[in-house]
Amino acid sequence: MAGPDDESARRQQADLRSFGRRRGRKATARQRTLLDDLLPRVAIVPEQVAGLTANALPAAVFGTAVAEVWLEIGFGGGEHLLWQAHEHPDVGLIGCEPFEDGVVKVLSAMDGNGPKNIRLLADDVRPLLRALPAASLSRVFILFPDPWPKRRHAKRRLIDPAFVADLARVMRPGGQLRFATDIGDYARTALLSLNGNENFIWRAASPEDWRFRSEDWPGTRYEAKASREGRRSYYFRFCRR
Repeated sequence: MAGPDDESARRQQADLRSFGRRRGRKATARQRTLLDDLLPRVAIVPEQVAGLTANALPAAVFGTAVAEVWLEIGFGGGEHLLWQAHEHPDVGLIGCEPFEDGVVKVLSAMDGNGPKNIRLLADDVRPLLRALPAASLSRVFILFPDPWPKRRHAKRRLIDPAFVADLARVMRPGGQLRFATDIGDYARTALLSLNGNENFIWRAASPEDWRFRSEDWPGTRYEAKASREGRRSYYFRFCRR
């Protein structure tokens, strides 16, 4: 019989890449400095959190006892992540984004007098999710992940039953998961995965709840692009039981 370590190795080998390219334009000297000097000081890696308890996580990662820890998966240009960090200085935010250009944008905003309550993973989030302590996250944001619209690529979408199970493990009871997409089929399959997990409750009371975002949910450049191109966005809130 395979043990836990064997299962973990099997899952990591089975992970399909859920994101597109990692780099856009060649980094400028300033951007290279941010990546080489600042990123290591604000980085979080799976090995850093493996074996920690939920109570020990905030001080170990942020150097202080923040009130809660939130996670944004695929923060893109960082608009939402930076807004939340500014509005909630008592919260520690972990941002995961494999695309280097997005990481540089957030690092540039953090440099100098920028927010100090952000930690970054410039890589796939899934190994980090498996390393985080159980019941350690109060909010998770997954906003406009890579849609993989072609049928043959749909298996690369981030949200599937196994990923939802990983989210359920690391989220605290009463925690909130926010998901947004502008691809109707992705909305449908994500809802099937989330509603299929007994640990999550969809909080929608009417269609208005998934057609519009709330005031504490700022827009992003990708959302604006989808609107310009005539695509409707869908906004979902789930509560961890």
